[in-house]
Amino acid sequence: MEYALLQAVFIPLLLSPVAYILGRKMGPNAAMWFTFAVLLYTTVLVIQAAMGGTTEEHYPWTDLFGEFGFLMDGLASPFAIMIYVLSLILVLYSKPYMIHRFHEQFEEEQKELQAAGGQSTVVESRSLTDYVNAKSGLYFALYLVFAMGMLGTVLATNLIEFYIFFEVMLIPGFFLVAIWGDGPRRKIGLMFLFWTHAGAVVLLLGFLMIGLTIGSFDFADIRESEIPQDIVLISAIAIAIGLGVKLAVFIFHIWLPYVHGSAPTPISALLSPAMIGIGAYGIFRLIVEFLPATFAELSIWFHIWGLVTMIYGGAMALMQDDIKRLLAYSSISQMGYILFGIGSMSVLGLAGAEMMYVTHALGKGILFMMAGIIIVKVGTRSISKLGGLAGKMPITAVCAVIGALTIMGVPPTSGFMGEWILFYGALETAIEEGSTVRAVTFGLGLVATALTMSYMLWMLKRVFFGKTPEHLENVKEGSWYMTAPMMVLAGFTVVVGIYPDIFLQTIIPYMQGVLGV
Repeated sequence: MEYALLQAVFIPLLLSPVAYILGRKMGPNAAMWFTFAVLLYTTVLVIQAAMGGTTEEHYPWTDLFGEFGFLMDGLASPFAIMIYVLSLILVLYSKPYMIHRFHEQFEEEQKELQAAGGQSTVVESRSLTDYVNAKSGLYFALYLVFAMGMLGTVLATNLIEFYIFFEVMLIPGFFLVAIWGDGPRRKIGLMFLFWTHAGAVVLLLGFLMIGLTIGSFDFADIRESEIPQDIVLISAIAIAIGLGVKLAVFIFHIWLPYVHGSAPTPISALLSPAMIGIGAYGIFRLIVEFLPATFAELSIWFHIWGLVTMIYGGAMALMQDDIKRLLAYSSISQMGYILFGIGSMSVLGLAGAEMMYVTHALGKGILFMMAGIIIVKVGTRSISKLGGLAGKMPITAVCAVIGALTIMGVPPTSGFMGEWILFYGALETAIEEGSTVRAVTFGLGLVATALTMSYMLWMLKRVFFGKTPEHLENVKEGSWYMTAPMMVLAGFTVVVGIYPDIFLQTIIPYMQGVLGV
């Protein structure tokens, strides 16, 4: 289809005001179904473009920055598909969760009014309806812009264009956390904005050094050989730091547990599985592909950095009682796996790292949705106050087990294929180079997988099995709006685990081309 990628990126942005108006005038149902229809259409466009092989679109922009374009290739397609598939199914999940959150905030505001000597808490139902309608319209409008920003980043063909989309997705993310988050949400929203914006500024410095040196910001014009050695190394480090903040890898991970702990669960299920992994996409595209000689120098450091992140995130996850913070630290650990694979500097290691993005999107999407159902139906996030929920919430329990198996890398889920290929590539490089350091990191990486299994199994045991506490006797399963999206992802992760070539048939040829194999 003509202009398919342009439509996929900009239709959600252009129609976001319509979602806002529909929410205000007609309520959350109208806003939700409209948002779902928009993302269904654009998701179909993305999948069609991915199935058609490499697709490029270029449009005139400005002489100052170069061309404005979109590229769907073997690297971008798995990222683009997972971003929009997750965005699509989480629209349905958002409705009951966010209505529950709107009601909570309405009650909080009424109590504040009463405490301040304002109106009585007895308010006409129409006032609550107007409140929910207004908030739902704003939520779904911001949601569309957030999804569009993520897709635009992974399809960009220009350094400045990449930076613009990279920043665009931060703005709705900030408002979604600051308006509807839990706890000190405004403070945490600002933490999210400051950390990620600071990373983006460092990233921009790396872009400017490259663009101004070669006289162009277009990806097609970047030649490592044309950039002085000292400039290219500093640029690569700046890009790695900027993207490391987005990835929330060790040292730059501080913001992630707070933001995931506070964010509305549908947004946590987009932030963790989809958004933070875009940092990995940036490392693939901007360092591995465009600066291969510099990447060869830095690869062992990426490898070690990834290993430390894997172990740190897993160890911290074991210590958590808040289920969303546990999943947040798990995400940090999973980003470590991706960085570990990138640092392996082998075709299979790099392919496994990208498969880990797909795996993490599926598994962590399921688990965050599970956490949201528990928050809505049980009213607590404390794991120590849960137990025996498998008998009360069988669909949620089965999906949560599949999600956990995916994160642990157990067949027949997609997680097994991702981890198998990643570690195979890491071992292959260690043997070929005869590197003791790489052999040790490989062994310690296997230890990190044991940590992953430990915190996942420990969480499942405490939440779904054992004796059911008295206060949970009347708990019921979540609505179909919440359970059906989980079931879709659970089915998808098994399908990808059995037929990994859905993604590998595009990923592996790309990685072979990048490494010149």
